[in-house]
Amino acid sequence: MKPTTPETKLSRFVAELDWDDLPPRVQDRVVEIWADAVANALAGRSAANTAAVEGLATALCGPGDSTVVGGGTLAPTGAALLNGYQITAFTMCDVYRPALCHVTPEVVPAVLAVAEAGDVSGRDLLTAIAAGLEVTTRLGLGVDYPVFRARGWHAPGVIGTIGAAMAAARALGLDAAGVCAAMGLGGSQAAGTFAALGTPAVKFHQARGAVSGLWAARFAAGGLGGAENILTHTDGGLLTTYAGGGRPGHITRQLGERWELEQISLRRWAAASSLQSLVAALLSVPADDLRPSDLVGVDVALPPTSYAMCGDMGWDDELSAMQSARYVTTVVLHDRQCWIEQFTADRRSDVPLAQFARARVSVDVGAGLPPSGVGLRITRRSGSPLVVHRDGAPGEPAEPLTRETIREKLAAVGGGSLDEVVFGVAGRSAAEVAAALRATPSSATAGRS
Repeated sequence: MKPTTPETKLSRFVAELDWDDLPPRVQDRVVEIWADAVANALAGRSAANTAAVEGLATALCGPGDSTVVGGGTLAPTGAALLNGYQITAFTMCDVYRPALCHVTPEVVPAVLAVAEAGDVSGRDLLTAIAAGLEVTTRLGLGVDYPVFRARGWHAPGVIGTIGAAMAAARALGLDAAGVCAAMGLGGSQAAGTFAALGTPAVKFHQARGAVSGLWAARFAAGGLGGAENILTHTDGGLLTTYAGGGRPGHITRQLGERWELEQISLRRWAAASSLQSLVAALLSVPADDLRPSDLVGVDVALPPTSYAMCGDMGWDDELSAMQSARYVTTVVLHDRQCWIEQFTADRRSDVPLAQFARARVSVDVGAGLPPSGVGLRITRRSGSPLVVHRDGAPGEPAEPLTRETIREKLAAVGGGSLDEVVFGVAGRSAAEVAAALRATPSSATAGRS
């Protein structure tokens, strides 16, 4: 390997990374991101399309000993596919906002499938996850996101695949050359565009990213390498082809000193990442001031990117409802909650709710709003209009979810008994952790379309 390329620097960083290399605050953050991913995977067991994905994973991959969170075992590829889907199924997993990339649905399933099959400690499980989170977010810096996005690319299936590949390679204990080979093989499978927005395919990008990462690491371990310069090659390198050259220097700047994974946001509610500030703004107003029968209209202002994804979205199915600014506004006003139960088929088909959403909620672009901000103007029959503004959402780096909130999220989907295992993973083996994950059924309310 050439000593000074971004690929070489990343590969050595991943191969040599040890849990003790992470500062205590970063270790805590990795554990919290991992715990949030487990909670989301448990919740995803009851999502509308999970049964279909599980059926396909079983038919295509067959039985095996790899853990499905909350659901027994499958062959490694099937387990990675299903776990990746479950983590993202209810639209409440993490997001790295600078590249609009969900990271854990790719990284965690690939690492879990590898780690539980070998003699891997909980510390090494967490180290591999940390490596995947850090690589993926740094690649998000490197792709020069405005250029990358203008070409239509959807980050999870592109940079998430590479992060998953390198993370799984770390879990396998590969050396720097092996990690670099996995990176190359991951890049050879990098794909997914925004044409999928609003369809189940947007979730497929992430689940497939986990599978591709698993395959890349296993192929690399078997001696089947990929391009050593998959990022920077002038003829087909990821940065060259997907981002007009990108910003390669950003990928390794202060590598191991500044932890980009700390910029990952976690979601408190089951709704699009672009609508988390909207939910927070609505719930910040006392219920007595927001009686739906007293409301004449609710004007929602979203920043341009959020509006493009959520402003005109309907709510015909579970996924679109979670991405619909009008529906989320309406159901939160009526229920004072934004959880799985708010997106069931029965709730979405409620006639008065739909009438309110169509007649009394308007959504437009808000000039000058920060990227995850929101503005509300609520007109009431009694009392003066209410104006509410938020610059960001709970769960973002400036307002991170507390560990207690993450514990509450885990408990809400039936994972309360997992608390000691999930938060104490560093003191256990990966196999022990995996056994607990597959033996814990989800208690999330089903949301069938």
